[in-house]
Amino acid sequence: MTTNTNGMRKTLVIGGHGKTGRRVAERLLLQGREVRIGSRTGEPAFDWHAPATWGPALRDVDRVYVTYQPDLAFPGAADQVGAFAEAAVAAGARRLVLLSGRGEEAARLAEDRLKDSGADWTVVRASWFNQNFDESFFLESVRAGQIALPVADAVEPFVDAGDIADVVVAALADDRHAGRTYELSGPRLLGFGEVAGELSKATGREIAYVPVTDGEFRAALREEGLPEEFAELFALILDGRNAHLVHGVEEVLGRPPRDFADYAREVAATGVWDV
Repeated sequence: MTTNTNGMRKTLVIGGHGKTGRRVAERLLLQGREVRIGSRTGEPAFDWHAPATWGPALRDVDRVYVTYQPDLAFPGAADQVGAFAEAAVAAGARRLVLLSGRGEEAARLAEDRLKDSGADWTVVRASWFNQNFDESFFLESVRAGQIALPVADAVEPFVDAGDIADVVVAALADDRHAGRTYELSGPRLLGFGEVAGELSKATGREIAYVPVTDGEFRAALREEGLPEEFAELFALILDGRNAHLVHGVEEVLGRPPRDFADYAREVAATGVWDV
């Protein structure tokens, strides 16, 4: 068995180059834990669609942060997560922390399959990430000065990926979180017009929210090479079901979550939104 200097086995971080996975890996390394990145470019490689890669990735692992791409609500996700969880438990990695989505009923199937595996599980359900505006979907939109979405007057309690990572690391480290489901949000509800306003203040230039039709949004997804299913997912989770605050960050960490304005100011200072 391979152990680190603390006599602990490795933690597998699936999606360890992603928005939350990268932050989880960084925090674990600072704590002195050995980390294995679960990705197609990892050593060994991990691929959700290639179960033969799961065993090598799980070797000498006792804890796993489970993230699924593109989303747990997509067809086939529950079966893959369930099969992986069973493989993890069989390999000796009983402590599993799953990133799920608030308000995504289809994601509950994957949560249930993970729980049925016999793992010591924690589920972390998150709202929309702040980092969607600088690390993925909307980076180019912010740079272009226009965020176009078919979400009308929807509001969302955007949550910071750093807060998610802190909760996940706490859940991986402390068995008192086993068998718990935590829902995370930021400290306030924001409409996309208000998001555009915060981004405008942070960047010092005008960034506008522009409502578009569902068809226009789907066309934009196709142009960017993203699955059209994201249009259905966005419509689902922005229909008002998540338009309230939850308190998982405070419950786990004993502090308030990070505000979107603080996130926007910090990211703007990096120059990533400069044009």
